[in-house]
Amino acid sequence: MTKPPLEITASQARRLVLDLQGLAESPRRRLGSEGLLALIRKLGFVQVDSIQWVERAHHMILASRWDGYRQKDLLRLIESDRALFENWTHDASVIPVEFFPVWKRRFEREMARLSRRWADWHGNDYRDDLDHVLAYAAENGPITSREMSDQRDPTGAAGEGEWWNWKPSKTALEYHWRTGGLCICHRRGFQKAYDLTERVIPAAFRENVVSPGDYIDWSCREALRRLGFGTAGEIAGYWGNITASEAKTWCETHLGRDIVEARVHGDGPARKLYAPADIEPRLGEIPRPSDRLRILSPFDPVIRDRKRLKHLFGFDYRIEIFVPAPQRTYGYYIFPLLEGERMIGRLDMKAERADDVLSLTALWPEPGIEFGKGRMARLDGALERVRKLVGLSAVRRHERWLREPS
Repeated sequence: MTKPPLEITASQARRLVLDLQGLAESPRRRLGSEGLLALIRKLGFVQVDSIQWVERAHHMILASRWDGYRQKDLLRLIESDRALFENWTHDASVIPVEFFPVWKRRFEREMARLSRRWADWHGNDYRDDLDHVLAYAAENGPITSREMSDQRDPTGAAGEGEWWNWKPSKTALEYHWRTGGLCICHRRGFQKAYDLTERVIPAAFRENVVSPGDYIDWSCREALRRLGFGTAGEIAGYWGNITASEAKTWCETHLGRDIVEARVHGDGPARKLYAPADIEPRLGEIPRPSDRLRILSPFDPVIRDRKRLKHLFGFDYRIEIFVPAPQRTYGYYIFPLLEGERMIGRLDMKAERADDVLSLTALWPEPGIEFGKGRMARLDGALERVRKLVGLSAVRRHERWLREPS
């Protein structure tokens, strides 16, 4: 007889996800460099994003989980300790260096895919550009796309947009980064500098590689460890390493042994999902999340999957960066607010560096949420922590910043 799916309540699901994603523990705890690295390992990766509306996404993600976090802590782990490397998951991310053998298998997949696309864009002589970039890096050390453009493309015309609009040299750098020939060794002013992989990744991690079967097994198993439960598409999408079809085959193969089916309740009908076989006892051990009010990055891993977010938290959110201004519901860059296990609102704020202030334009509470004296004090504390992170002198509130519930 087929075992019925495990029933998971909405509160259990939220608490499990917040615990797995590092948002249940007190952010006041002492971490240090080793603790920060352990936190990143727990998350699996931290998405890197260039937009600095307040602070870049990777710094906001980590600061929301640790009060003592400062930007130099992450920089040290990447550039000095070489404990992290930067590459692609679902987007550009910093990743623990011990995962590099898995990424070597990913590089093989990317090479097959991108070689075909490159030939379509640049013709059959595309190898000349690829070979030139590697040879230049080997001889000259860390290189930037600007340097390669000046050296290879003396016209100085700037390429914008997608890869097919870039100069061949810039695309070649991206190709080698995505396929493992080059690694990002540092950033200056957020501009990437690339060097040969053997000069960046320690040999202990560079020389190993996983088998194709272990690659799929690792991608599914490690995704579920951090998701708690998910569809085949959610499992595949966590790292962006495999297809949903590969994830589904893996789940079905392990069903009844390492994997069980679960019905996760939330906003709307319960969803039938895959979960690790040991999830039931773990549900009884979930800590109650800290009641800290946290300002989350729009790129936070808990926010990233909008459908999953809506089901678990009843929070309907989208990033409106690419939405024309007249069509935006809230604003260009809106920060979700988490309190305990609830999403309680969204915040429109910006670092006005010329005025040396963190500017709060608007806060929209979620329906049923009131900002009384206690919650307002917690909000003040959250804003003060962001102000310190960014290094501004004061918080400035606009008139009528507290809006009606959305």
